[in-house]
Amino acid sequence: MKTRRAAAGATPSSTTKKKKKSPTTTATKAVEKKKKEIKKRNGDGGKDAGKKESKFDAPMKSLKRARKDAMLLSLKTQKGEDKEEKSEDEGESDDESDDEPERGFTDKNKSWLKPVSKKTKKKAASSSSSEEEEEEEEEEAVSDEEEEEEEEEGKKSKRGGGKKKQQLFDEEEGDDSESDVDLDDDEFIGGEDSEDSESESSESESEDEEDELLPIERKSRKMDAEKAKKTSESRLEQLQVNVRDEETYQLPSSSSSESSDEGDDDDDERRKKSTSSTKGIPDLTSIQQRIQEVVRVLADFKNRRAPDRSRNDYLERLTSDLATYYGYNHFLIRYFIDTFSVPETMELLEANETQRPVTLRTNTLKIRRRDLAAQLINRGVNLDPIGKWSKVGLLVYDSRVPIGATPEYMAGMYMLQSASSFLPCMALSPQEGERVLDVAAAPGGKTTYLAALMRNTGIIFANEFQKKRLNSLVANLQRMGCTNSVVCNYDGRQLPKVLGYVDRVLLDAPCSGTGVIAKDSSVKVSKSTEDIAKCAHLQKELLVAAVDCCDANSKSGGYVVYSTCSVTVEENEQVVDYILKKRDVKIVSTGLEFGRKGFTSYRGKTFHPSVSECRRFYPHVHNMDGFFVCKLQKMSNRTTSIITTTTSMASNNSSKNTRVEKKIASSSDEEEGDIEEEEEENNNDVKKKKKKKEKSWVKRAKRELGVV
Repeated sequence: MKTRRAAAGATPSSTTKKKKKSPTTTATKAVEKKKKEIKKRNGDGGKDAGKKESKFDAPMKSLKRARKDAMLLSLKTQKGEDKEEKSEDEGESDDESDDEPERGFTDKNKSWLKPVSKKTKKKAASSSSSEEEEEEEEEEAVSDEEEEEEEEEGKKSKRGGGKKKQQLFDEEEGDDSESDVDLDDDEFIGGEDSEDSESESSESESEDEEDELLPIERKSRKMDAEKAKKTSESRLEQLQVNVRDEETYQLPSSSSSESSDEGDDDDDERRKKSTSSTKGIPDLTSIQQRIQEVVRVLADFKNRRAPDRSRNDYLERLTSDLATYYGYNHFLIRYFIDTFSVPETMELLEANETQRPVTLRTNTLKIRRRDLAAQLINRGVNLDPIGKWSKVGLLVYDSRVPIGATPEYMAGMYMLQSASSFLPCMALSPQEGERVLDVAAAPGGKTTYLAALMRNTGIIFANEFQKKRLNSLVANLQRMGCTNSVVCNYDGRQLPKVLGYVDRVLLDAPCSGTGVIAKDSSVKVSKSTEDIAKCAHLQKELLVAAVDCCDANSKSGGYVVYSTCSVTVEENEQVVDYILKKRDVKIVSTGLEFGRKGFTSYRGKTFHPSVSECRRFYPHVHNMDGFFVCKLQKMSNRTTSIITTTTSMASNNSSKNTRVEKKIASSSDEEEGDIEEEEEENNNDVKKKKKKKEKSWVKRAKRELGVV
């Protein structure tokens, strides 16, 4: 610089020549001079610096840094020329140096700029005589001006982003104690400070990108991260499961199992004592884990079983755990396991813990389903058709109003009825003008459906044995507008003597209720083998009476539909197989499009092959109450020897008939003997009323049977 000043003072014409020189040559000379100064400062480290410069060539190629370097160099050259001119005239270079230089470039990227601390500003002001301090002042002025411009632009473009960036720059001012020239030198050398600035710039850029994202884009990125986390967790779980599959599960010791069995037997006593203390509360988490392990072993028993354990041991353990976990008694859980497979039993138990969907049946005597749906939707009811198999059913999802107290309900436009209750009426399919008998009619859901199918023609005999249920039956018949129904209160077993022959009979027999556990949870602990046996015996008697009421010579009828809301075989297939042996009937197709086939064999018992025409419905399969439907067709009014001999008791050969009855009773089982005794008593009652005038249908039946 001194040589240039001397030359400028000696020959003023040389300055004009230097002004005419191109800016590129002056810029290259300034760069070379800068490199020489760096080598002098570092001494022997010049070689290393050269190596670092070669490494730093890649980031120096960026457009923004090149702009900054070119701007600084052009400012230096212009300022030096101005100083040389003014030193010849006045020698006031120090005062002139404060003028604002013309800037040829602008830079909006803050990541490449380094702010100057306040200390360096004071030093620069005090040491303005030396050449290095002048360069520092120039760079400080440039950086300050650029910071001010960028801050103004940031405030205009981003409301919240400017504050964050200003905080970052303030933190950098506190940390950095070196001047701008030193930082620039480190950048040329390629030191650690440049790498730190690059990492900080990348972080700031990522934060700026997050600020610029829309809320929906942020949410989508968050969801993607959660999804990736879940997939990784599921893979780990799968690996753990694969490891556990290879291991064998050891059942708890006999002492613990015995204690748990004793605890299951004494549930009632434990519940009474648990009011004051909580010592007897089972650990449901460990029980659930044990259930899963036992089910896994039973799925591949040969490979996963313990060598000293039998299959029955695992089943007993599973039965006791399921009874404790779901709140059943031991008998019902074991019955389900013996009837179904273990996985299906688990599905059935889970389905019984949730309520079935609310369904309603349209009363076609008063309104069409389409019109009813429109009216209910206007009242805030969310509903859909129940399915293709029904033309009158509607499935209710939710409702803003009580579904059982709407004006439409009060007017009799629909009936709240479970989907499974549609099935027996659809299977019976009564025709207009027929005589139909409903043996157990209350509360009237099936009876009103039969009246709608018959379009209020013919006659429906709605019988109900329990007097307390007659009120609900009569109320529903009146509300639904059924004018062809006759309500009666008889024992279903006495109906053949009261009504005589009808065209079709519907018997929805009283049962144990094992298919409607979701509605009545008391079934879980209240049913036993004796209860099911009693129900089965009553169902056999009612079915015999229902078949006797049906007329085989009917032109359009002669059908009997037997249904229960139970899933036990003793109340379903076994009762149907019994009537096939005792009366001249056969099983026909129900006409239902879905449902599982009936069992033809169960635990060593084999039934008639036609029992497969029956249909079973399950909560875990069809999402409706457990149900059984069977349709029978009466082939002739001729009955078996039991009825023949009992009806011939009215004749004079009473002794001969009693001998025949004794032979039959000895060959039959106890249930058949009970039925025969009841029939004998009924016939004795008829014999006492012999003096009364016989009805026409009684005379016709006697003529068909050949009884005088």
